[in-house]
Amino acid sequence: MKLGTVILDGRKTLIAKVGEQAATLEALYRHAGLGAAPMSLNDFIEAGKPELERAARALAAAGGVDLLDPARLDWLPPQPNPSKIVGVAFNNMGIRKAAHKDPGVPNFFFKAPSSLVGHGKAIIMKQHYGETIPELELAGIVGRRCKDLTDEEARTALFGYTIVNDVTSHGMKFGMDSIATTREPHLMRDHHLSWRNRHGPDDNDVYFVYHARSKATDTFGPMGPWITTADEVADPNALKVEGWLDGEPFAVDSTASYRFKIEQVVAEASRYFTLEPGDVICFGTSAKGVGKFPDGHRSVNMHQIDGTMDIEIEGLGRLTSTIRHDWKD
Repeated sequence: MKLGTVILDGRKTLIAKVGEQAATLEALYRHAGLGAAPMSLNDFIEAGKPELERAARALAAAGGVDLLDPARLDWLPPQPNPSKIVGVAFNNMGIRKAAHKDPGVPNFFFKAPSSLVGHGKAIIMKQHYGETIPELELAGIVGRRCKDLTDEEARTALFGYTIVNDVTSHGMKFGMDSIATTREPHLMRDHHLSWRNRHGPDDNDVYFVYHARSKATDTFGPMGPWITTADEVADPNALKVEGWLDGEPFAVDSTASYRFKIEQVVAEASRYFTLEPGDVICFGTSAKGVGKFPDGHRSVNMHQIDGTMDIEIEGLGRLTSTIRHDWKD
């Protein structure tokens, strides 16, 4: 089952994919005589398995229901209201090999829910953002409140999967969200150096990077168009991921390239953050380049180009965004 959220008649509306078209859950439930439909994705998720079963019955009886053309819809992110969005940095073996030292656990950061935008919407570039790249990512939607999961429990904690473009401004990351200090020797600690190579005994530099503006700025989280329920994704650790810029491929990879598997990321996140129904976990970027984009997503500087970007993940659909520049600031 594929679920989405759109603006219809001026209000947020939950829809489901019906063949190559769509229908509101409200219309599907009414047509099937199933009573009131959930009004939001969070309502749907929190109702649990009985709601999934009810929606499946409504879809099975969809013949004759009024259908919507997906190309004409005003899309919101399919999950418009997560309590948090957890991201994983460097979770791709192709780029993680450049790390000084592998900490052996996922490197987490947060994106703001306000960064989310829907399918077909613009990624807005401002002049001071500097180099800004796309990151083509599989994301999971948490299905129940959970904490301290094992790897075995983690997969079953996900309601479904979607596509996220984890837009990242390197210009802001290293120009605004980072700071380097040189510590007095008596203030140095082992953990200041345990994650990197030290360049001689007098190297007392300590680095701090805060993924705030660089990851969570408005429009830096295109998502969608659909959430595909977990029962329809046989192996999220082996999905093809592709990206196009104005129809030309710039990345072809697979979630099999992840350093940490889906269940490992979810379990590790749950050790530190109580995961709530509807929370979003982005599992990491796809990095293999193609054609004139040898470095994949790192070859695409959205600060210098405009156009249309498409991201497709096997079985989940295709997320389209436009790139728009606003130099008024």
